[in-house]
Amino acid sequence: MAEKQTAGRDNLGEFAPQFAAPQFAALNDDVLFGEVWSRESELSLHDRSMITCASLMSQGLFPQLSSHMKLAKKHGVTKDEMVALITQLAFYAGWPKDWSAFGLAKEVYGD
Repeated sequence: MAEKQTAGRDNLGEFAPQFAAPQFAALNDDVLFGEVWSRESELSLHDRSMITCASLMSQGLFPQLSSHMKLAKKHGVTKDEMVALITQLAFYAGWPKDWSAFGLAKEVYGD
């Protein structure tokens, strides 16, 4: 079972409380990670992490990809699996995105 996600509240909790930030944090922590990510009977955390990393890489969303690669490693995605995922996407997402993703993977898996 996934641990309780608090990134939204941790990063946005005190920011502009009169506006939408608290609602965004609640949607991030409680709905996206609390409800969607917790449905392991449909997709394992490992598989959700692979899918999420592929999507973020394809869109060029590297700050988010970095966070999700770390989460993927926690969820059991191996270095070899991440390398295969990045290599597979090179021809679909683009060569420059692939190079950027490999740089992040080296940081995350380079221990």
